[in-house]
Amino acid sequence: MGKSRTKRFKRPQFSPTGDCQAEAAAANGTEPEEDDGPAAELLEKVRRGLAGAAWGGVREQAARRGPEPCRAPLRVRSAVPLTTCSALQLQHPSAEVRECACAGLARLVQQRPVLPGLARRDAVRRLGPLLLDPSLAVRETAAGALRNLSACGGFEVCDDMVTKDIMTPLVALLKECSTGLDSNEMSPQKKKDQNRNSIENIANEAINVLWNICECSSRAVSIFNKEGCLEIVLKYLSRFSTNVDLAISVAYCLQTVTEDNPELLKSFSTPALHVLESAMLSPVNSMEYFLLKTLVAGTIWNLKDIIPSKSQAEVINAILKILSEVLEMDAGETVIQMKEAETQRIKTAAETEDTLQNANGDDLVEDDEMEEIPHRRKVRRKTFISDLLPPTDKELREAVALLAAQQTALETIVNMCCSEDPTDDEWEELSSSDESDAFMESSLGDCGGQLLSPLCLSHEVHTALTHHLLPKKIFDKTAFPNSIAVDVCSRNPTWKPLIRKMNTIQCRALVCLQSLVSLLDVDHLGGPAALQTLAQHLSQLLFSQPDFAKHVDFLEAISSALRALLQTMASKNIPQCMTPDQLMTLCTAGVHSSNVGVRVNVVSILGITGSVLAKEDGTLDTLKTIGYFLLEVATKDPCLVVAGEALDALFDVFADGKEAEMASVQIKLLSTLKEFQPVFKMKMRKEGRTKYSPDQLCVLDNVKMNLRRFVAYQEIVEKRLTT
Repeated sequence: MGKSRTKRFKRPQFSPTGDCQAEAAAANGTEPEEDDGPAAELLEKVRRGLAGAAWGGVREQAARRGPEPCRAPLRVRSAVPLTTCSALQLQHPSAEVRECACAGLARLVQQRPVLPGLARRDAVRRLGPLLLDPSLAVRETAAGALRNLSACGGFEVCDDMVTKDIMTPLVALLKECSTGLDSNEMSPQKKKDQNRNSIENIANEAINVLWNICECSSRAVSIFNKEGCLEIVLKYLSRFSTNVDLAISVAYCLQTVTEDNPELLKSFSTPALHVLESAMLSPVNSMEYFLLKTLVAGTIWNLKDIIPSKSQAEVINAILKILSEVLEMDAGETVIQMKEAETQRIKTAAETEDTLQNANGDDLVEDDEMEEIPHRRKVRRKTFISDLLPPTDKELREAVALLAAQQTALETIVNMCCSEDPTDDEWEELSSSDESDAFMESSLGDCGGQLLSPLCLSHEVHTALTHHLLPKKIFDKTAFPNSIAVDVCSRNPTWKPLIRKMNTIQCRALVCLQSLVSLLDVDHLGGPAALQTLAQHLSQLLFSQPDFAKHVDFLEAISSALRALLQTMASKNIPQCMTPDQLMTLCTAGVHSSNVGVRVNVVSILGITGSVLAKEDGTLDTLKTIGYFLLEVATKDPCLVVAGEALDALFDVFADGKEAEMASVQIKLLSTLKEFQPVFKMKMRKEGRTKYSPDQLCVLDNVKMNLRRFVAYQEIVEKRLTT
């Protein structure tokens, strides 16, 4: 319908998971310490099983998150629900009590129904000052609680956090951490290492809070600009060689704040660009560094407007070289290898532990009662080693990092293919103008029937894409995940989330393929035969899953790719490969999807195929089936965007051809559209301003104008055929 636009990727909604810290402590062979101080009462509640534990570092990583695994929350072994009492404990004189209260709050905020209650209790105003608490442990757990709150609460909570001035203590904390790291370099080595680890952990949590808030609040981004946060976070990024986790968090944050932020771009000096360049061109090739380099490459792409024109080609080539290297890796095989390495490491550790236990037993145990103690302790520790994920589980971290890097690479390529969108004000002015129809007619006349070009590709990007063979590498990622890797992950709880990440990469690759098919010449895609092979590949992917309609993300991605591919094939007169039965199966399933994007795609696919069939002989019955289907969608779908796409498809199918003209009369197309025309206009007036964006309204204006023209055309056709 008019222009089909590829969405720019944002971080998917965070789905939190908790982690039992008490188990983690047991896994490390530690026992709860006896405490006669002010926190004893809280710790006693935990020992009785009244609370679980979590904090900011305990969370499932979102699709664009770094590879930081779930880890135990510092030395806090308790988490207490935020009652009036525990809320007051955030201001308790004892640092340990404050830390326990923060840990409890970190767990609580992962439960979405309690968020309104937390807002009423003013949790943000209570936590904010703790970011500058004298205790480093309190600072870290407070930042962790705010990290969880900002990640789980979404746009409204993040905006409320900005309203309650969380940015003031947060920026102050980041500045203090930066200063602390600088002064720490002058300390003795042992103290230096301890302080650096604590400060960098706090900075990592604070950067994640900053990232979450800036992603959801334009006011937070403005504060980021005004407070000079760029210099601070770049200083953290420059430490990538000693703390890659912190650098990855900074890179995620930078990728967010540099997008569509011309004010910030002015702040990038030559030294700042050198920091990004050093990180992107790091010679280290671990999976975590691949993720870091991919994120920095995406940030540099956001800075393209300040890169001198003479350097554009070189920079774009460097960006796509990194993305190409990341996508070249076989994620499925890497997951299998990493899981095998983890299994072997745990086995070796257990054997070593057995040897030590036996040696100690021979020397120290003298009676039967004493012999039972090390045996029980040994068995328990084996169980926890295999079940939990301590920070030493580097294999899982590496696997997660690679998957995150590949997803980020694909998203970056899609964003590189997107045109610069008109501003909302421009769309608003256009859609509300009395001269809207005149503008549409002019645009259609100038652009050969296309409203606006949805995608654009510079010569530099085009050259680099083809030079690094990215179309082929992206095609390879559209296959289903490695079945052995999926099986391996499904049998281990800590690895099971990787299955979803592998499926997400497939979906991103399909969306990326959609962009490339829309942009590249047929020759650069391998020629007509390659497009037909691609169509068969996509059909096989789709129909190899009998329940494909249940997998909404997959269905949206593959229907988008099919739509772009069939459109390209139709424009080049390349024979279609989907049978009518396959086509109707897809459309029937898709049109009942709750996802608007899926419904739009399948309706468009039907229109593309119908317009091809309209030019052939012996297609009357198929065209009638398509016509009835599209009319049903146009008049019954509750979403105007879908209805508009169905109308647009009807215009394409029945615009020309003898078979199409006969079919239009037999399905009573004219009378149905004349009856629906005032209904469509009324719905636009009633719902347009409240339910749809300015760009959607602009396209719907175009459909309304074309509907008037098409009705007039059908009146001529029907009059000619009936007389």
